[in-house]
Amino acid sequence: MTNRTKKVLDQLTSTMKIDPDQYGLKVSPNRIQSLGYALAGWLYMLRYQKNTRIMSVSTIIIFVMALWLQVDFTGLAILVLTITTVWMAEFLNAAIEAVVNLASPDFHPMAKVAKDVAAAAVLLGAVASILVGLLILGPPLLHKLGY
Repeated sequence: MTNRTKKVLDQLTSTMKIDPDQYGLKVSPNRIQSLGYALAGWLYMLRYQKNTRIMSVSTIIIFVMALWLQVDFTGLAILVLTITTVWMAEFLNAAIEAVVNLASPDFHPMAKVAKDVAAAAVLLGAVASILVGLLILGPPLLHKLGY
C-alpha cells in the first residue's frame, strides 16, 4: 500500500474511529429512554415553535381531505413521506438554531448563514410538499366539485 493510499484510507476511516461515549455528556442506557427523549423533543417543538403547531393543523387537514377524496394507498404513502420530510426539516432547523444560539450568543455573520440556510431547507420542503399535495389532491378534488 502506498503512502498516499494509506493517507486516503486513514482520512476515510477517521470519523468511525471516534468513540462517542468519550465525548457525550450522557448516553441513553436503553431504547425506551431514547424514545422518551425523542418525544420530549417533539413536545418542545409543539410548545415553543409556532410553525410546528401550524404544521400539525395542516397535516390533519391534508389527511382528512385525502381520506374524504379517497386517495389511494400510493398517494397516501407519498403524502406521508412528503409531510414527514417537512416535519424533519423543521425539527432539524430548530436543532440547528439551538446549537448556533448556544455556540454564538452574539451576532456573527456565519451564525446568520447557518440559521438562514436551515430555514431555507424548511421552505424548500414546504414548497415541494404543496406541489405534491396539489398533484395528488387536486384532480380528485376538482372531480368531487364537478369540474
